[in-house]
Amino acid sequence: MKTLQEMSRQELEELHSELAAQFEEIKAEGLKLDMSRGKPAPEQLDTAMPLLDVLNSESDLKTESGVDCRNYGVMDGIPEVKRLIAQMLETKPENVIVDGNASLSLMFDTVSHSITHGVCGSTPWCKLDKVKFLCPAPGYDRHFKVTEYFGIEMITVPMTKDGPDMDLVEKYVKEDAAVKGIWCVPKYSNPQGYTYSDETVKRFAALESAAEDFRIYWDNAYCIHDLYEDRRDVLLEILSECERAGHPDMVFEFASTSKISFAGAGISAVASSAKNLEWFKKAMTVQTIGPDKINQLRHARYYRDKEGLRTQMMKNSALIRPKFSLVLDTLEKELGGLGIGEWTNPLGGYFISFDAPEGCAKAIVAKCKEGGMVLTGAGATYPYGIDPKDSNIRIAPSYPSLEEMKEATKLFVLCVKLVSIEKILKEKK
Repeated sequence: MKTLQEMSRQELEELHSELAAQFEEIKAEGLKLDMSRGKPAPEQLDTAMPLLDVLNSESDLKTESGVDCRNYGVMDGIPEVKRLIAQMLETKPENVIVDGNASLSLMFDTVSHSITHGVCGSTPWCKLDKVKFLCPAPGYDRHFKVTEYFGIEMITVPMTKDGPDMDLVEKYVKEDAAVKGIWCVPKYSNPQGYTYSDETVKRFAALESAAEDFRIYWDNAYCIHDLYEDRRDVLLEILSECERAGHPDMVFEFASTSKISFAGAGISAVASSAKNLEWFKKAMTVQTIGPDKINQLRHARYYRDKEGLRTQMMKNSALIRPKFSLVLDTLEKELGGLGIGEWTNPLGGYFISFDAPEGCAKAIVAKCKEGGMVLTGAGATYPYGIDPKDSNIRIAPSYPSLEEMKEATKLFVLCVKLVSIEKILKEKK
């Protein structure tokens, strides 16, 4: 098979004409497809509906420690749910604070408190001339939006299959006291689906930082989000590694059940050292009277332990896995060997990362929108929304139905071909 680059101008023009006609046919169908975010599909949310039957007006709403969940109090989460989340994160209950439904809120609050009050007694960031964050990219757009919102300078660190480029991370953290944090999605990273290697985790734990208040923002969003029962990535547990390396306070680890139970009504958590959690709770006592303990109790009684969570995730995976397979099979069948794209093949998480020819991502996303499909904006996976190569596109297969995914993937590969041919034809002039 010829790559597109190897085709003659006439061959490319004929192929482009044929593909353009196919595009107009699809466009005429008036499709309305949305792959812009990694939302759970309605069918996936349906698998968690029995969670709502655990409690009713006749239920005993007291925790195992005797606290009435209907009332105020218990800032850091009820004992049962702290134990559940600790098992999920492979840490100890005393290392965990459980809060409301969104881990992003916990991350936002952590940055906000650091700016206004400083980290564990350090100088508040608002009093410093410069504050910087390291941002592995491609990465999670919401992380970048949080730091951009607070005016923090973002430094792009390239991602590898083993995690961020640790030579660069170590250099920045050691040499620049203005570097206060780094964003990480360590298992099934967003969007590439990579899992940090053991060596990468150990190097994180051993970081020597110029700033005493440097912290690793370890967003372990997909810690049990495996697509296959018999194949899964294993991530080294970061808190214990930091303790062994003599840096127990270096990490804030975040997680939630947003893609386990209900996206809008799950529970979230932050795990860290005793020192960091005391600092965090000091702000919580002013900020809130307490979380939704009834929802916490519901989760604890329904899922019970890590195996209960894994059972739920296998139900979810059974629905998500065919969609991933469809996308990957179509990409290979339609684009394999053409030299116009590379993509990841993750064992878990919510995304597939696609790298188009340089300078084509924005045009492909725009073409897809013209054809009736919304994707995450090109550039969103980089700080400030600027992909220096204009190449990376995040594919989110979870929300559309399988039939919709067939249409969406067909349209996507068609747009990739059209835009790539147009680029090559311009270069051949």
